[in-house]
Order: sequence, then C-alpha cells, then structure tokens
Amino acid sequence: MKIAAIAVAVLALAATGVAGASEDLLKKSGCTACHQNDKKLVGPAYKDVAAKYKGDAGAAAKLAGKVKAGGSGVWGPVPMPPHPQLKDDDIKTMIVYVLAMKK
Repeated sequence: MKIAAIAVAVLALAATGVAGASEDLLKKSGCTACHQNDKKLVGPAYKDVAAKYKGDAGAAAKLAGKVKAGGSGVWGPVPMPPHPQLKDDDIKTMIVYVLAMKK
C-alpha cells in the first residue's frame, strides 16, 4: 500500500516536470506570443487545438509540419509563420503537451 502511494507520487512529480519543461519550451520558442492554454490570442488556444484534433492519429505529424513550415486557413485569416529553427524533438514535445490538454 505504501509503495503504491509512493509510486503515484513519483509519477505525479514526473508528469509535473514534463509539463513544466513543455511550458518552458513553448515560452522559449515564442509560441506564447500568439497562443495561450485556454484563450484565443492571435492564434487558437492550445485547448481548442487539442479538442479539434482529439482522436486524430495523424495530428502530431500534421501539426509538426505546420509548426516547422507555417500554416494558414485552419483557424482564420492570420497565418502562422514558419519556425524552421526549432528542433524536431522540441516541436514533438510541445505538440504532445498541447494535444494532451483537456477542455
């Protein structure tokens, strides 16, 4: 019983660390200038992105391409600029974090 409680606590701390690292990556990469967790700024809220792509097995790859190359037309008339300088692993980490959000 005690071991199970410790395991749950360790997993919770690990998840918090991953979330914190992902949030730091989003800030460092400039994403938060246009996006927020739960409200639309220039671009959609991360929670809206997660809701739109929920259940889409190809969403992570599709969104990684849009982050890297830029995109337009899905969320309105303002295009998202390309971010070719971002590392693929960092993009993947950020996208996994965003897609895991719940509305």
